[in-house]
Amino acid sequence: MSPSLTDRLLVPDWPAPVNVRALQTTRLGGVSAAPYASLNLGSHVGDAPLNVERNRMLLNQVLPAEPVWLEQVHGTAVADADSAGGGCRTVADACIAHRSGSVCVVMTADCLPVLLCDKAGSVVAAVHAGWKGLAAGVIETTVQAMDVPPQNLMAWLGPAISRQAFEVGEEVRAVFVDAEQQAAAAFIPGQAGKYLADIYALARLRLKALGISQIYGGDRCTYSEPDRFFSYRRDGVTGRQGTFIWLD
Repeated sequence: MSPSLTDRLLVPDWPAPVNVRALQTTRLGGVSAAPYASLNLGSHVGDAPLNVERNRMLLNQVLPAEPVWLEQVHGTAVADADSAGGGCRTVADACIAHRSGSVCVVMTADCLPVLLCDKAGSVVAAVHAGWKGLAAGVIETTVQAMDVPPQNLMAWLGPAISRQAFEVGEEVRAVFVDAEQQAAAAFIPGQAGKYLADIYALARLRLKALGISQIYGGDRCTYSEPDRFFSYRRDGVTGRQGTFIWLD
């Protein structure tokens, strides 16, 4: 792998078991041209297919196998990387793996990527948690599919849009507050009937309600770091970064 890409990958800071491996890409170190510059991993955003393929091949140099690339639809379906096989394209918004070498990945450009693993290092998951998926229960569905006691799990929250940049309507706030009154604290008034939403706080509420107390990350903003991350809300036409997890 080229030094330019290796130096630009982020490694989640969490006390995962030694056999749990994870990495977060930025927008740096790839071959795509503007507005997808440069490490765009999304094949559905208008980038040249050959560039996307070359970017994915660069990453394959540090992965044990081809990841299971998801067709994300803001739903709650969970793919099984062990049975899907690397390179498979599956309609789902989360992916789990129990076997060594099965690579899970979700792609984002403001939505929240969530990584999960158990303390024994026997199962991992990657979750695409935009507000629609969060409200629909994608985290809960993923935890159920992992089939281990939630109190034995830990989570890492990857780069997403921060509250100062994430303006939503009253209908979005209502979806969360109607389900859980504590969610009201994740919203502060914005302009003209709008609210600024803290997607990190909303995810933490869901995780804690399940019994997951070890929660890490959640301190980046894709919108306000244009030199490092893709942001759909900021740029409209843009690429996608990837959040990967697997078992050694």
